[in-house]
Amino acid sequence: MFQPENSFAFRKALEREKYKDIEPTVKMEEVDGEELVKKFAEEMEGMLGRKMKSVKRLAEAAEDADLYHEFNATLEFDYYNSMLINSVDKDGNSIELGGEFPLEENEHFNKLQVNTLQSDIQVPTNVYNKDPGILNGVYMSEALNDVFVDNFQKDPTLTWQYFGSATGFFRLYPGIAWTPDENGVVTFDCRNRNWYIQAATSPKDIIIVVDVSGSMKGLRLTIAKHTINTILDTLGENDFVNVIAYSDYVQYVEPCFKGTLVQADLDNREHFKLLVEELQVKGEGKVKKAMKESFKILNEAASLGQGSLCNQAIMLITDGAMEDYEEVFQEFNWPERRVRVFTYLIGREVTFADTVKWIACNNKGYYTHVSTLADVQENVMEYLHVLSRPMVINHDHDIIWTEAYMDSALFNTQAQSLLLMTSVAMPVFSKKKETLSHGILLGVVGTDVPLRELMRLAPRYKLGVHGYAFLNTNNGYILAHPALRPLYKEGKKLKPKPNYNSVDLAEVEWEDTDETLRTAMVKGETGTLSLDVRATVEKGRRVMFLKNDYFYTTINETPFSLGMVLTRGHGEYIFIGNVSVREGLNDLMQPDVSIANEWTYCETDIDPHHRKLTQLQAVFRYLTGKEPDLECDEELLRQTLFDAVVTAPMEAYWTALMLNPSGMDEGVETAFLGTRSGLMRVTRYVGIEKRVAKKFLSPSDKENIFTMDHFPVWYRRAAEYPAGKFLYYIPKEDTRDTSGRMVIATTAVTVTVGKKTAVAGAIGVQMAQDLLETRFWATAKQSLSLSLSQDLACYLIDSNAFIIISKEKSHVGRFFGEVDGSVMARLIKMGMFKRVSLYDYQAMCKMGGHSASSARPLLSPFYGLAAALKWFLTNFLLFLLEFNICGLWHSDRFAEAKPGFKASAQKKKGDILQPCDTEYPSFVYEPSIKETNSLIKCGRCQKMFVTQAVPDSNLLMLVVQADCDCSRQYPAITMEPKEVKYNASVKCDRMKSQKVRRRPESCHAYHPQENAKECGGASQIYLSVSLFLTCLTASFTCLKASTLVFR
Repeated sequence: MFQPENSFAFRKALEREKYKDIEPTVKMEEVDGEELVKKFAEEMEGMLGRKMKSVKRLAEAAEDADLYHEFNATLEFDYYNSMLINSVDKDGNSIELGGEFPLEENEHFNKLQVNTLQSDIQVPTNVYNKDPGILNGVYMSEALNDVFVDNFQKDPTLTWQYFGSATGFFRLYPGIAWTPDENGVVTFDCRNRNWYIQAATSPKDIIIVVDVSGSMKGLRLTIAKHTINTILDTLGENDFVNVIAYSDYVQYVEPCFKGTLVQADLDNREHFKLLVEELQVKGEGKVKKAMKESFKILNEAASLGQGSLCNQAIMLITDGAMEDYEEVFQEFNWPERRVRVFTYLIGREVTFADTVKWIACNNKGYYTHVSTLADVQENVMEYLHVLSRPMVINHDHDIIWTEAYMDSALFNTQAQSLLLMTSVAMPVFSKKKETLSHGILLGVVGTDVPLRELMRLAPRYKLGVHGYAFLNTNNGYILAHPALRPLYKEGKKLKPKPNYNSVDLAEVEWEDTDETLRTAMVKGETGTLSLDVRATVEKGRRVMFLKNDYFYTTINETPFSLGMVLTRGHGEYIFIGNVSVREGLNDLMQPDVSIANEWTYCETDIDPHHRKLTQLQAVFRYLTGKEPDLECDEELLRQTLFDAVVTAPMEAYWTALMLNPSGMDEGVETAFLGTRSGLMRVTRYVGIEKRVAKKFLSPSDKENIFTMDHFPVWYRRAAEYPAGKFLYYIPKEDTRDTSGRMVIATTAVTVTVGKKTAVAGAIGVQMAQDLLETRFWATAKQSLSLSLSQDLACYLIDSNAFIIISKEKSHVGRFFGEVDGSVMARLIKMGMFKRVSLYDYQAMCKMGGHSASSARPLLSPFYGLAAALKWFLTNFLLFLLEFNICGLWHSDRFAEAKPGFKASAQKKKGDILQPCDTEYPSFVYEPSIKETNSLIKCGRCQKMFVTQAVPDSNLLMLVVQADCDCSRQYPAITMEPKEVKYNASVKCDRMKSQKVRRRPESCHAYHPQENAKECGGASQIYLSVSLFLTCLTASFTCLKASTLVFR
């Protein structure tokens, strides 16, 4: 019988490894999961606490600076504008607001060019950078420079620190050169960022009421839609929302959400935006019914304990209100005025200005007049300042933490845009007594925390082969998890998924069908839970059945909870052995040895001089006494040195095989091993130019090396297979290349002390598939005593039914069911293979026909371009249109024509990917069935097959009668995922369902000293000089053209 491992000198190598010899000298300890998760949580609490202290120092410094600063309307102050620094005019002189600003590459800041001695200022293009309010704010906040630097010296792990001003400027440390888009525009406005909005206001319930009567046609409706979208952008996971449109009658933009509030998570916000785009005008505007409906929703939510249970507001967007609406307020809102009403008068007409303003002023809200698209942003932001008043007056400095996000808008670099982070922020108030009742918010200070740095505090080596740690928020969303897949591939580019930061814990730990784990963690509880789980490797192609023990606890002073998984049999025990540093270091520094560079053996990010060291270099310098001040993980170093000594004989053995021409079969390219400490030994028998597997075990081969998120695939799979028996497979990445494929053979190495067993490592070889195939055909012909004619098809498949060897080269690496559905179906029916259902709640599917209740606008590939041009189109071109440039007096026509442009520019819906849920199968061999055969009737012919397990391996030999085609009766069985389709009722329930969540502890909705008389007036337009000059130039050109025409 064919036995592939006999082809290699593998068993001899395994017999020589020394782990069995040292079993009497090692100590086996049981891992206490409850204590370990608490220890990790305390370390994370300490790290996050240091960030909070830094932010508090910034807030105190900013408030003190403002207290002693007198506003000067004629102030002249030359600051470092991040758009203009190091820029010169044609004579070589520094331009205004530019100046020399030294920048140098810094490892700690993703190798960006930064200035760690100075902050600089970013101002959005639509804000005049020398406005008196800007100049006074920048001058006042210069006091933060010293605090930024001092914070960074006290805590070198700090990343970006910043102050976002209520006037629009953004002070960032360390200073950088800001990169505008291709149009020279900077759309980034700190006041739109989630950290700013969350810090500036308490949680809120918002009902957006929009007038869609006939008078709102054209540009007015366009402005109204943009206003709704801008309001939606100011909401977050702790807020609740609904959108109502009215004319002759009241209509819910999403009928599914009738009479209720839904969480303002990313999915729901984007869903609303898509539906708002479809609004059409008709009929007469009757606001009274809409206001009654809004009050009823808010009152019912409060009485039932639903929604945010904090601020409540109605946002009325209209071009006029003619009805008698006073009785509505008397019935539902007066005298307490618990619900604030904010009004947005759309268009140039001011006939109803007094009426619309009266509504806001008599309901503790704010009135704004929005006459152009350029007005929207500034005017919408006013409501945030009003909602912040009680908090400001009371001087409550609530610290907030954001959900996970990728701030690709902040820096135009790949390294930054793909970095998941959370931000900690705090509001900054005016402490001046004369303005106390006004509740003036100066801005928000904050800093970013890369989540990878936080997760380093739960080291992989302490969690075993399959173990991991994860974080989730008070809303149940994943903050960090090795199974979180925030990116998807579009063409050759990686892009964030539209819902990447609102993936629920129940969608990743989907075996927790009762959501017991989710509920406990969201509530901030401490406890344990055991689950039988189906874990996958190789991107879902293969499944492993594990028994996981979950341990969880809260991280104090944050809205986060920490979870940790230990797998039975692998995470239960850890063994400890000791060797001398001298002996261990000698073996560790051999050329075939490497350690996991993503793990933290020594902390290299504290001292700038250490940041360019690899982990192996840092370990060497620490152990040799050259860098005694390095902070190193002593326990991990002991394990690493021990593993280096124990595995040292393998290097000598592999080298001997290399030197002996007959010692290694031609086609074996790499011998390798890995241990629980992240140590790897790799010996290459073939140069890279002749190697089939050129990428295997290289730094870019993340699946097959130790990373922060996982052990190598071959290690994880070997751990689930009996130690000493070899597991063979073709990696997924190697199934498409028919010119040359590789096969990996691997087995686990264990240590047993008493009755306790722990996995010490895994060992294996990587060979060209041709080598295994040659041996297979030679053995098959001898064993079967035939020439394997065309009437027979012979296969070697693995325990997941993937083809290792076939006469047909194109079959190799494929799932057998795709090649022969009839035989695979019979093997499943006979119980030799079992179908296992798996689910992916982070999938991306091609968008079918338009579905208002499932499609999301962010999914379009065109959206990236549209987002980049959004400011330019809306705040510039249409801004000019409002000033009647070049004869386009009837700008409503342009607004009505806009959707046609949008539709033509977008890709076909069938090419667009959108988030979806999928179900897909995996297939697993039942080892109790060693052989089987059967006869399949297929119309006029019969197909016979025989299956035999290959001893001491995960392989099966399969011989099939090839001259009988059964494809009509038995279609191919594929592993392709299928989208889970939900009917309208289920989809509605899923969208509006309110899962268990933990509300933020603080709420600031009311203060008796609040000055509610400041309730708005005329809109203000902040216009940059460049835009102003463009408008003047264009207007002059049009005027000149008009003169020529009329001549």
